[in-house]
Amino acid sequence: MSPNPGRVRAVFIGDSAYQVERFWIHQDQPIFKFRGVDSMSDAEKLVGQFVTIPKEQRLALPEGEYYLSDLIGAAVVDLTGRSLGVVENWQELGGQALLEVKQPGGEELLIPFTHAICKVVDVEGKRITVDLPEGLEDLNR
Repeated sequence: MSPNPGRVRAVFIGDSAYQVERFWIHQDQPIFKFRGVDSMSDAEKLVGQFVTIPKEQRLALPEGEYYLSDLIGAAVVDLTGRSLGVVENWQELGGQALLEVKQPGGEELLIPFTHAICKVVDVEGKRITVDLPEGLEDLNR
């Protein structure tokens, strides 16, 4: 068990803020020790809830990796520059993440978020250039 490296100081669960005393990874799962949550019964109330970390406390990612939340609102274009829509959300169903792209006509297009398809990801410019496999657009119709 390693102590919190100092980067994550506070998190939110719902509308409540919690001060982080310690943080470690156990079997690929993040484990938090919050100030004031000192018993198992107190901790059990928080099990399975979403923990959000303020953006400024997020860990830097290696080049080519992205926080999916940073892609919300990104314009999606194909290699010719044709607009395919805007990323509204994503799905993670145990495999590769799927970007939920709202097309200009209001339909939804699901695009696998892979290096083979998402050729250029510009987080700052909020733009993703994709090379869609033949027939992918038709799958959503």
